[in-house]
Amino acid sequence: MKKLLSSIFLSALAATSAMAGGEKQVDGFDYYLPKTAVRMQVLVEKTEMKPGQLADYSELYFKKPAATTPQTTYRIVGISFTSEGQPDADKKFTVAVDKKHSVFTIDCAPNGVLRAINAKGKTVARPNAFRAAPKVAPLNPRDYMSQDILAAANLPKMAQLVAQEVYDIRDSRNQLSRGEADNMPKDGEQLRLMYRQLDTQERALMQLFTGTVSTDTTETVLTFVPQPDEQRRVLFRFSKRFGLTTADDFSGEPFYLNVENEGIIADVPTDASKADKEKDDFLLGVNLPGKIRLTIAKADGTPVASYETDAAQFGRVVMLNGALFGKKFTSDIVLDPTTGAVVELKTQPLD
Repeated sequence: MKKLLSSIFLSALAATSAMAGGEKQVDGFDYYLPKTAVRMQVLVEKTEMKPGQLADYSELYFKKPAATTPQTTYRIVGISFTSEGQPDADKKFTVAVDKKHSVFTIDCAPNGVLRAINAKGKTVARPNAFRAAPKVAPLNPRDYMSQDILAAANLPKMAQLVAQEVYDIRDSRNQLSRGEADNMPKDGEQLRLMYRQLDTQERALMQLFTGTVSTDTTETVLTFVPQPDEQRRVLFRFSKRFGLTTADDFSGEPFYLNVENEGIIADVPTDASKADKEKDDFLLGVNLPGKIRLTIAKADGTPVASYETDAAQFGRVVMLNGALFGKKFTSDIVLDPTTGAVVELKTQPLD
């Protein structure tokens, strides 16, 4: 009964397909084989430096000059890859749905790529979106200022008082380390707590001279379809001042894509090769993908990332034997939705 209902359902699909396509009069269901696309996830870290209110006095009191203008810089901290299938308009086929062929169910992805026949297809889950670590709230120097510092009439006076406070904190820490403090802690835990408090106070006050630095990491996803003999194509550009830019934005350094065809093609699954006498109305094509190696490199040839994957467009198409879906037995076929290759083939007699 289940197979009967499946046949009725597929017949309806076949009729709809025939009316929509116009070019084919054969009863069947249209589908596409995929071409393999690559999703490249680029992690870029952005660093922002904001000068401190008392930056001009850093060299005077601490013998170290401090930056007095804001600065923003970028750097690439990670590149990763995944593969996905996209419908190939040049690889459209029609699987016969009629009484001569035991095709009961067809599973296609929403984009029309064939995933399985007489079986449940596999789905490819995309990687989870990148989530940056939560930012730590910056210290507020005013929370650690004495009343005299807060009441300072001008910046030179404030700088003098803050510097003196910093040196007093350092002196207190030295006294603790030598065991000479007036109020020595009773145990190691209290000592660690006092050290931590002194360090926090010093860092907060020193921000007035050295400024603050904050970092944030973002993910950019680039999707592209590798092509045979694709060498030194500018995939994107990158600037330390502006971050990730497009391939035609000359403000950044070019990063090139090189594609190497390793020429390894998977074998045809058992009993799935093309028959000598194939039914003209049974056009069940599958891919035999080839293996490729992608390299992302700088202009001087320095590689920064590489990725190996099977790609449908680097292999070839084969037609499956129509006898696999005859009147005496049928087959369950599962395809890789990324490459269109057969990953599972089971033949069984009909009831």
